Formats: sequence, C-alpha cells, structure tokens
Amino acid sequence: MEKSLVVYFSASGRTRTVAERLARIAGADLYEIVPEVKYTSADLNYMNKKSRSSVEMNDRSSRPAIVNTDAHIADYSIIYLGFPIWWYVAPTIVNTFLEKYDFTGKKIVLFATSGGSNFGKAILNLRDSVAKTTEVIEGKVFRGKVSDEELESILI
Repeated sequence: MEKSLVVYFSASGRTRTVAERLARIAGADLYEIVPEVKYTSADLNYMNKKSRSSVEMNDRSSRPAIVNTDAHIADYSIIYLGFPIWWYVAPTIVNTFLEKYDFTGKKIVLFATSGGSNFGKAILNLRDSVAKTTEVIEGKVFRGKVSDEELESILI
C-alpha cells in the first residue's frame, strides 16, 4: 500500500480543519506548512493593496519563509496538498514548501478551501515548483461545510 501525507497551509484555520479530516479519512500522516512570520488578520486583508498577502500575491516570485523543513517527503508516494485560494492561485508560501523538497515520481493531489473561487491558475503556478516527473492532480476546492464523501472523492 502506498503511504500518503496530507500537507497543508492554513492562515485562518479553515484549511487546517479540512486537512485534519482528510488525513483521518485517508489514514495519512499530517504535516503543516508553518510560516516563519504568522499571518495576522491585517496581513490577510485583500482589500488593502499594502497588506502582506496582497504584496506577496502581486509578486509571483515571492517565497515567504517557512520554519519547518522536515516533512520527510521521500517516505511518501502520495501527497495531498491543501491551501486556501488567494487571488485564484495558491499562496506563494506553498511554492516555498514545494521548492524545498524533491517530488520526483510522486503524486500530488491538490485540494483547497475557498468562499467562491475555483482553482484558477493554482495548478499552473505550482507545477513549475516541482519536478517534471511529478504528477500534479486537481483534487477539489471545498466550500462551506464539507462532507466525508466529498473528502473521499479526492482519494487515490
């Protein structure tokens, strides 16, 4: 049986909740992407063009620092990668995470949380951060209350 890992970044806690449930349902290990500097509610104010998240998302080369780099990716063949949708893409901190590891030959299933956005260009923007032999699979964007059946629908 292939070993799987649920990796997530959550700025407000919503993605964390979905990731924890997914890990339980999948029988997977769980790993949080932790920013070196925690995001505050002011940082997440997308209406403020000078907020931290706005500045990062307007600079696609932005790579916010993370404090943990011990995910042991080599131990897993399937990685479920979750994040909130920001500006129709994954937050650039997710690219920071992906660029720290070798995902050669791995399968990455993306899942996201959003109030109304779809994946947009998330897959395209994350694809360049992993090896060409990494299979990046569009999972699902979860909105509102998420059922176990919805979570099971992205399992491979």
